[in-house]
Amino acid sequence: MSKTAYINARLLDPATGLDTSGTLVTDGESIADFGEKVKAPKGAKTIDCQGKCLMPGLVDMRVQLREPGEEYKGTLESAGRAATEGGVTTMVCLPNTTPVIDDISVLEFVARRARKLGLAKVYPYGAVTKGLAGEELAEMGMLAEAGALAFTDGIHAISDARMMSRALSYAANFGLIIVQHAEEPSLAAGGCMTGGETATRLGLSGIPAAAEVIMVERDIRLVRMTGGRLHFAHVSTSDAIDTIRAAKAEGLAITCDTAPPYFALNETAIGDYRTFAKLSPPLRTEADREAVIAGLKDGTIDAIASDHAPHDEESKRVPFAQAASGGVGLETLLSVTLELYHNGHLGLLDALKLVTSAPADLFGLTAGRLQKGDPADLVLIDPDSAWKIDADHMVSISKNTPFDGRPVQGRTLMTIVDGRPVFKSD
Repeated sequence: MSKTAYINARLLDPATGLDTSGTLVTDGESIADFGEKVKAPKGAKTIDCQGKCLMPGLVDMRVQLREPGEEYKGTLESAGRAATEGGVTTMVCLPNTTPVIDDISVLEFVARRARKLGLAKVYPYGAVTKGLAGEELAEMGMLAEAGALAFTDGIHAISDARMMSRALSYAANFGLIIVQHAEEPSLAAGGCMTGGETATRLGLSGIPAAAEVIMVERDIRLVRMTGGRLHFAHVSTSDAIDTIRAAKAEGLAITCDTAPPYFALNETAIGDYRTFAKLSPPLRTEADREAVIAGLKDGTIDAIASDHAPHDEESKRVPFAQAASGGVGLETLLSVTLELYHNGHLGLLDALKLVTSAPADLFGLTAGRLQKGDPADLVLIDPDSAWKIDADHMVSISKNTPFDGRPVQGRTLMTIVDGRPVFKSD
């Protein structure tokens, strides 16, 4: 086996609190050793990290891949390259492909194609309902056996309470997690941004913030009733976060994540009808943004996901109300998450934990931490390197980032998957 020694590194492991200078040695696909006193083995290839931060690769728990079915928006390869440029070594993909991942053959196609590409690792979600139609449960047990990590209807809420109750009960029997897009669909219907003064001024139909908390409150009651495990995706409102905080204090098996737009932007980013800032859930008020930060600080919010949702130009360069919702996020996940550190909200390791070991632990993945014998999925970063996000220079096929033009700090220098460097910055 070929050994590589990463010398003169600042070794970071958010899972254990490690922050020390030292060396990390990989042996083939695995981490052989690391620490202050570790020396480069004789004959090993050496890479000088020049004091930069070597840490576990990022784990992104919410990515839309678009392949199979919408390759003009994005492919497994383009997502893999965007991921590795952003320091992401593990992605969990939503089942809203065409065909839907409600069938073992589709799940195996995605997993096999990702392995063949050898870029970021991909773990699929399975669909909760067949065709994401909300009418009939998918074969969750069989999909789990085939490798589905958890179950969700993706960008659609499981709106029927009876269906959600059955899904939670069924999943509980297999020890599986249901992931919910918390938005009451009849309240959200026809809306294109968060309801309130800004929507009124812009003449746009609003989605009331209550659409999120109503679904959260309903589903928490269903968890009490069924004993299931439930995860709320991309929470964005203060009321929903308060409700989840109380449910966790009660001891219910409930977790949640958020995405960078909800702690880094508010509804004013829409400006003069900027469709790149049209997201789902929509950007919220400044008070909600501050509540998301508070939820990250006190641990109510368990993880951060990119919520990567590529769209082609034709879907975005239309009037705001008609534009598709969603933004790309793989390439900006690290740098925007580091704003929590640079702005003094979280320590460096606390911020990085939200995109490494925290999402990995939610799904029981062997990822997101430095551990001897584990896969050598690593990223070398400069957390202080300043740059400006430029949509035109993104690796993603689709360029629809809500952060276009934003100055940030934190850059990926090298990404390593299974001991192989798959990305190096210029």
